[in-house]
Amino acid sequence: MPATAQPWRAALHAGLVIPAMPLALTAARKLDERRQRALVRYYAAAGAGGLAVAVHTTQFAIRDPKIALLGPVLTLAAEELSRADRTRAAAAPLVRIAGVCGDTPQAVAEAALARDRGYHAGLLSLAALRGAPEDRLLDHCRAVAAVLPVVGFYLQSAVGGPPLAYSFWRRFAEIDNVVAIKIAPFNRYQTLDVIRAVAEAGRDDIALYTGNDDNIVADLLTPFRFRTSAGATVHRRIVGGLLGHWSVWTKTAAELLATIHQASPAATPDLLRLNIETTDANAAFFDAAHNFTGCIAGLHEVLRRQHLLEGIWCLDEREGLSPGQSDEITRVYKSYPHLNDDAFVAEHRDEWMR
Repeated sequence: MPATAQPWRAALHAGLVIPAMPLALTAARKLDERRQRALVRYYAAAGAGGLAVAVHTTQFAIRDPKIALLGPVLTLAAEELSRADRTRAAAAPLVRIAGVCGDTPQAVAEAALARDRGYHAGLLSLAALRGAPEDRLLDHCRAVAAVLPVVGFYLQSAVGGPPLAYSFWRRFAEIDNVVAIKIAPFNRYQTLDVIRAVAEAGRDDIALYTGNDDNIVADLLTPFRFRTSAGATVHRRIVGGLLGHWSVWTKTAAELLATIHQASPAATPDLLRLNIETTDANAAFFDAAHNFTGCIAGLHEVLRRQHLLEGIWCLDEREGLSPGQSDEITRVYKSYPHLNDDAFVAEHRDEWMR
């Protein structure tokens, strides 16, 4: 079967809600398997089209040999995704994306592990190679792509992402096994660099996903048009989101994406208003006021309020909510009640916990 005809790739290119999965822990900071499975079931039931596992929201410390949760978490999530796929009839399978990070030997090993666990693609972080020359970065990407299809990742510098020039993305787009790019620099200029590079490369088989938590809805609404050096006019859209933000209030996120896909090309005032509301909610969840220090704990707090998680514990005992962050989450809950999916979660939570 040609790569472009693979059902998961067709679904990825159509545009999906892909939450970045949080890690469910007990008070002893051990994996809470029951609640972890419940989270995956929630995302599948809420309308997510896939799941990103072992990414930042899942906590990079799962790779620590003393913690040793990378394999178990990948396996657990894959089991639940397969379980969900069996109930999806003729629908495309849920897209399985595994986080891949570290230097080249580590990244290649993680890609092989994900492949063997049935994951479709790897979200490739370049944070460990910050400061490396462009040729070195591209050699690294090619090595991983030889093992597993790659989702490129432009990570914002505030949380360790290296600056990546247009020239990098133009050459990156020439790697055959690149299937998508998560654009998350939180920067309009750098966002344009990625999309223009893909357009210039002529790669209409690379799906574009937003990770720009400060501009989610507007990214999805915007038509991008470029005149290439060959004289062609290329139109591209960001078709979906691979987002930690969408690991909470996922049902309303799925409804929002469906609305955008069905909307006319013109952005309506209501949708533009939703962009600001979503950004405001994200600022509370991700702790923008404290440079994202409480971003993981903030998502945990929302899930705790929905009783999907028992607490907000992180593997690192020093991680938690920042001062005032809980109040900010309460504020956005009250300000934008139409954005939460609490009623849906309350209705189905017990069945997901079984």
